[in-house]
Amino acid sequence: MKNNPFRVAAIQTVTSSKVDENLRQAADLIAAAARDGAQLVALPEYFCFMGRRDTDKLAIKEKPGSGPIQDFLAGQAREHGIWLVGGTLPLDNEETSRIYNACLVYDPAGKQVARYDKIHLFGFQKGDESYDESISIRPGENQPQAFDAPFGRVGLSICYDLRFPEFFRAMGELDLIVLPAAFTYTTGSAHWEVLLRARAIENQCYVLAAAQGGKHETGRRTWGHSVLIDPWGDVVECLAEGPGHVCGAVDPQRIADVRASLPALKHRTM
Repeated sequence: MKNNPFRVAAIQTVTSSKVDENLRQAADLIAAAARDGAQLVALPEYFCFMGRRDTDKLAIKEKPGSGPIQDFLAGQAREHGIWLVGGTLPLDNEETSRIYNACLVYDPAGKQVARYDKIHLFGFQKGDESYDESISIRPGENQPQAFDAPFGRVGLSICYDLRFPEFFRAMGELDLIVLPAAFTYTTGSAHWEVLLRARAIENQCYVLAAAQGGKHETGRRTWGHSVLIDPWGDVVECLAEGPGHVCGAVDPQRIADVRASLPALKHRTM
C-alpha cells in the first residue's frame, strides 16, 4: 500500500467558545472529507474550543485517555474508518494553572496511536495586538513525534512549530508533515504560505496544514488558508476562509521522483 496514492484532508473551522457546537461542526466536516475519499483527516488547532481569555481553556481540560473530546475523536475515527489527527485539545498535568496543548492521533479502529504536546509557544506583540501562549499552556516535554501510516511516515507539529526548521529535521525522513494551526491574520498573511512551502521543499515531503479561518465570536481573526502542498512546494489545494476542507493525494511516486531528481536530503553535511 505504500506505493499507492493515499487521500488526505485538512479541516478548516471558525471555532467558538461552545464545545458541543464545535464538535457538531467538526463531525459534519469530517463526514464531508470522508465522503470525498479522505483516508487521513486533520483537524485544526483549538478545533474544540476558543475562549475569550487565555485561561478559559482550563475549564474544559481532560485527563489523558479520558474525556468527551477524546471520546469524540476516537468515535469519529472508528465511525469513518480513517486516520484522524485530532487538531489540539487541552490536557491536564500536575501544573494546575496551565494545560498541555496536545495533538492526538487515532487509527481507523479508534485507537490512539500518537500524541504530541506543543513545544514552541507563540508570543507576539505589535501595537494593540498581543499574544502569549505561555500564560495558559505548558510547553511539551516530549520530543518531536511521528507515526507510521499505510503510505509512510507522518510527522506531527502545531502552529508556531512551523517557524523552527530544525524541529522537523529532528524527525528524520518523512512522507507527510501535518500541522494543525490557528495562525493570526497578521502573521498568516505575511508568512503562512512561504513557511509551509519551505518546510515541504526542504524536507521533500507533503505538508498538510489544517487551520482556523475567519472572524471568531471573540473578535479574533484567524488567517485560514488550509492547504496541501507537495514535495516540490506546489500547492495542491487551498481553502482561503470559512469552514470546509481541502483534499488531495499523498503520492509516494511523486516523493520518490522529487528526491531522485534533486537528492538534497542525501547531500546534507550536518
